[in-house]
Amino acid sequence: MTGAGARRHRVTLQIPGAAVPDGDGAYTQTWTDLAPPSVFAAIAPATAKDLEHLAAGTVLAAETLIVTVPFHAGITTKARLTWTDPVGRAHVANITGVTNPDGRCRELTLVCVEVVP
Repeated sequence: MTGAGARRHRVTLQIPGAAVPDGDGAYTQTWTDLAPPSVFAAIAPATAKDLEHLAAGTVLAAETLIVTVPFHAGITTKARLTWTDPVGRAHVANITGVTNPDGRCRELTLVCVEVVP
């Protein structure tokens, strides 16, 4: 279990919302905050060992993060995280894997791929 002091980043959890027409015949994806929308998380770059254990059998070729959050029933691989770092840069990461490490619904370990603008 990750201690509360190790969860230094306040992240917002979002799921896909309704598609909105963009006026050109296509649609734009909107995002809706989960309830509760924010949690504190521990965010770390993924190591090869982490990925071998958590994302075996997948091909990963982007900036991959391991994020630990308190259990939240709404988190799935369709969700994403957003946060602002201490320097003020905004970050967005898509969740590609969700693990409930001890099976007791106390904490989730997420494999996330950061979206680079």
